[in-house]
Amino acid sequence: MLADYHVHSEFSDDSDYEMEEVVIDAIAKGLDEICFTDHVDYGIKLDHDEDGDTFRHDENGLPLRNVDYPSYFAKIAYLQNKYKDQITIRKGLEFGLQMKWLPQYEKLYETYPMDFIIHSNHQVDDIEIFLPEFFKGKSQKEYNRVYYEELLKTVSHYKHYSVLGHIDAFNRYDPNGECPLEDFEDLVYEILKTAISDGKGIELNTSNVRYHVKGLTPCKEILKMYKDLGGQIITIGSDSHERSHLGFNIQKSQEILKELGFEYFCTFKDMEPIFHKL
Repeated sequence: MLADYHVHSEFSDDSDYEMEEVVIDAIAKGLDEICFTDHVDYGIKLDHDEDGDTFRHDENGLPLRNVDYPSYFAKIAYLQNKYKDQITIRKGLEFGLQMKWLPQYEKLYETYPMDFIIHSNHQVDDIEIFLPEFFKGKSQKEYNRVYYEELLKTVSHYKHYSVLGHIDAFNRYDPNGECPLEDFEDLVYEILKTAISDGKGIELNTSNVRYHVKGLTPCKEILKMYKDLGGQIITIGSDSHERSHLGFNIQKSQEILKELGFEYFCTFKDMEPIFHKL
């Protein structure tokens, strides 16, 4: 059973990978199941039916926008039917959560039935975590703790999600290299404990190789902490934005999880985990 549970398409502002091409490629790569998880980042992007400005624009000067929800879910439904005998396709989104925008995410969740939602953190106070202004005036320990403090707040207050996405993805962007886990381990502990008590999972994200991140995403220490705290729900996702990313290291990641002592990986349907023996 091979499932890629972090897949982006042309409905994300940072991808032009056409959704049906994703499905065709997934079948060719031998995947049994995929879940589309295109980006929603309130605070830095507009919805498609909104007017106004944003903090960022595309290369043509147009404001970046979140998923066109009606078209997105309609296309997934079309592809689910067209390829139903060849692959399982689930509908999801990746929420780039911030405290100040939680009501908008709640409204979105209530409007569109989904199978799966990734709880990610891509920005704090409407500043994206890879921009120089996020690091300005802070030590490495300080800006790392700002990132994890925001994640702990959103995990504590927002419950309509399935897994925590690429928990330590901040390592991709840290201009000073990887920050020692002990500098924010207390926050990670509380984040994981909260997620587990809420019946939520985490993801093993296979994008570490292409981002030249040493080790896994999240690191083995965080994966072990999640397991030791009693966590059992874990998905595997490539975080794909193009053909070469799709399905990358999915099978190897299953082997890694087994080596770490996990017994199962999960897929989702109607926001409920389905456990598969490793």
